[in-house]
Amino acid sequence: MSENLQVIVIGGGASGLTAAVVAAQNGATVTVLEQNENPGRKICVTGNGRCNLTNKNMQPEIFRGEHPEIVQSVLKQFSMEDTLEFFGQIGVAFVDRNGWVYPRSNQAKCIPELMVQKAHSLKVKIKTREKVKDIYKENGRWKVRTEGWIYECDRVILANGSSASQVPGSDGSGYAIAENLGHRIIRPLPALTGLRCRGNAFSAWAGVRTEGEVTLLLDGKPFCKERGELQLTDYGISGIPVFQLSRYAVRALAEGKIAELSVNFFPEYTTEELTKLLDKRRELCPYQSAVELLVGLLPDKLIRAFRKQKDLIQTLTSYRLTVKESTGLEQAQVCSGGVDTTQVNTETLESHIHKGLYFAGELLDIDGPCGGYNLQWAWSSGAVAGLHSAREKL
Repeated sequence: MSENLQVIVIGGGASGLTAAVVAAQNGATVTVLEQNENPGRKICVTGNGRCNLTNKNMQPEIFRGEHPEIVQSVLKQFSMEDTLEFFGQIGVAFVDRNGWVYPRSNQAKCIPELMVQKAHSLKVKIKTREKVKDIYKENGRWKVRTEGWIYECDRVILANGSSASQVPGSDGSGYAIAENLGHRIIRPLPALTGLRCRGNAFSAWAGVRTEGEVTLLLDGKPFCKERGELQLTDYGISGIPVFQLSRYAVRALAEGKIAELSVNFFPEYTTEELTKLLDKRRELCPYQSAVELLVGLLPDKLIRAFRKQKDLIQTLTSYRLTVKESTGLEQAQVCSGGVDTTQVNTETLESHIHKGLYFAGELLDIDGPCGGYNLQWAWSSGAVAGLHSAREKL
């Protein structure tokens, strides 16, 4: 390891800041190039502004992508426990909500603030408002061209995220840079997002939150299902259960498949049990109409939305929706797709195509469900890229 090894990290988000800190801790001279005014802006909006740092149930097989096996190698090197130690050492205290880990302050903004403080203590230079236009190698050195300068270094870590999020700078520019360097990009599509459905009657149930189970059907065959609080919207359906399966629905639509949702508003009952429940209510309350039978069982707006349905049991247990599209990249929490992980060393996250080029975070074709998994991938991949960029021989 050379004391003068120079590493440039492109992107000052979750993976980029982690990479910078770890590379500096391992002796590298590090510069972060961030196109926003402040680093870590996307971190500040995660977990509804509370930052779901990680999850105690951290299994590699929970992650998705064309080749998600890379996750196992990365998590072995920087685990969930390592993440808690890393943040604990820079001043973060934690609160555990059923395995979902948050900072004790319940303020996401404390995370980038403390990470930047740590980076500065290690003499990391953080250059903001620096949008990278091009990366190339010249005379054995990497050149990073921004709008106003050309930086030189020994190693480059591409950690500039995806095009998901409303945060300025989430423009997916890293995909173009990676592609220009010969890397295959698996089409980035929205994941962890609401789903727009066909029909024009959703205004009747808009705003309702209710427990339920959603089954995704692809070309008519059940693919996966999720249960929890659903959010019914004027465009279709949202909520964490929908987020969890949205990446499969969106990618299926892109492949020309038919994506449908079957919604069960009473997942705690079998069809027979629900029929008996309603029959018993009719027996006890013969003065109630069919709609009035549901009072106390469903929110008022949902009852009104279903009042004209002929087969009430089928409506309540397998309400069909045809998915039209996602709510778009700006509304998505993450992307599926990205840099093909078969072109990246599974141990070091170095490019197989270019020596000295590393990848971290959401730019790679890895995504996870809600619950802190995507941030864990950012911390872990950033740490691994930072470690090996500082240690690998030139």
